[in-house]
Amino acid sequence: MAERKRKLFLGTKIRRFREQQGTTQAALAKQLEISPSYLNQIENDQRPLTVPVLLNLSTLFDVDLATFSEEEDDRLISELSESLQDPLFKSSNVDLMDLKAIVSQAPDFARNYLTLYRSYHQAKQNYAGLAQDMTGDEAVRTIEGPQFPYEEVRDFFYDQNNYFDDLDKAAEALFDKAELKPGGGEAQLILYLRHQHGIEVTVDVEDERLRHYTPNNRTLTLSKLLSVRQRVFQLAHQICLLEQKHTLDNIIENGNLASEASKDVCRVGLANYFAGALLMPYEIFLKKTREERYDIERLQIIFNVSFEQVCHRLSTMQRPGSTGIPFYFLRVDTAGNISKRQSASSFHFARVGGACPLWNVHEAFAQPGKILRQVAQMPDGKSYFCIARTVTRTEGGYLVPQKNFAVALGCEIQHAPQLVYSVGIDLSDKEAAVPIGVSCRVCERPNCPQRAFPPIGKTIQVNENEREFLPYRFNT
Repeated sequence: MAERKRKLFLGTKIRRFREQQGTTQAALAKQLEISPSYLNQIENDQRPLTVPVLLNLSTLFDVDLATFSEEEDDRLISELSESLQDPLFKSSNVDLMDLKAIVSQAPDFARNYLTLYRSYHQAKQNYAGLAQDMTGDEAVRTIEGPQFPYEEVRDFFYDQNNYFDDLDKAAEALFDKAELKPGGGEAQLILYLRHQHGIEVTVDVEDERLRHYTPNNRTLTLSKLLSVRQRVFQLAHQICLLEQKHTLDNIIENGNLASEASKDVCRVGLANYFAGALLMPYEIFLKKTREERYDIERLQIIFNVSFEQVCHRLSTMQRPGSTGIPFYFLRVDTAGNISKRQSASSFHFARVGGACPLWNVHEAFAQPGKILRQVAQMPDGKSYFCIARTVTRTEGGYLVPQKNFAVALGCEIQHAPQLVYSVGIDLSDKEAAVPIGVSCRVCERPNCPQRAFPPIGKTIQVNENEREFLPYRFNT
């Protein structure tokens, strides 16, 4: 039996939207063909928002259904909750209901607060880096994680739901104009570069760079150590840099990124986004995903791309009016370092510490090449369906270490029946769900035997006369 869908109580959001439109409750009720008392109950969260009313609102005011989605609220709540675990807020005791009220009644305030907190986070990280440069002491670096430009760009992609409409449509238009074929391989892109730009593509085993473009003699050199699928991706990446400079500039300019380094990182990320969109054009890819029930290995064959590339593309399918399943996407190495993370869902990734050790993305390394399935539940009670699998890269040669990663793709549990991977799993069995968290440092589950660290801001309880199975006991 499929899990019953959550009822939508969006009264505050509906009331705020109505007031912004300058419409009275009676007038809106008449337009929606419902009674004023019914609308009053909806706005006061005494009645859930039904699908017919939601569709009428969307049609009446010509707005996307995402305007009334709970996912954006969930993401704001998650980010607020994590930011309040910072030691800066020593006496913070804001519970989940308070955070929900803040996001529901004052979403702009919540976003502005997060912008301010990120600025503080940046200043603190910059200070730590400066102190290390001056002293040479690694101990002064108290901020964990990657350097700020990468973190800022990740936040920017996250805020955009990992979807860039102008860039995605430009890739789709080029696919049609150039009469490219799904899974057509590198030959069609090599011919395109030659005919449209006068660029010759060469493959060089001696060149240590993956891709090197020389504008003066119009040559693009790719490493022979790249797989065919990797070469195709690099060709598409180069086409973006040649043809979409104006689009990239506009997106980066509107992103209000703090530094030139962040802008450079963002440009590379956007060009990679375009490459994926060109190899897997939106509407064609969306149609195939539904026909194949999101079978990643089948999609690999159809579009001649890698497992990781399909997973990443699936996390971008959020075009207004033609959305796919909102997925999150993650890539980790064997040490648990997160090198990629994107989300079009309400799933939130940690800024502090690594990913939860109970997540199946870590278990994937013990079973290389096998797709693992998991139903996981976050501390807020929301359940997710996740698949994970290892991917391996080699740069050639016996003495050259392989690069081993695990990638994870997941969605909220109500979308799981659409996935071929859910076959044979009782999605309604809540007791079978694995309790995971964002990370140990911000997870407040008191009874987790796998906990690596106590949560930030909690008082540790130590009794020298007792020893429990749980690694940490703390005040909840």
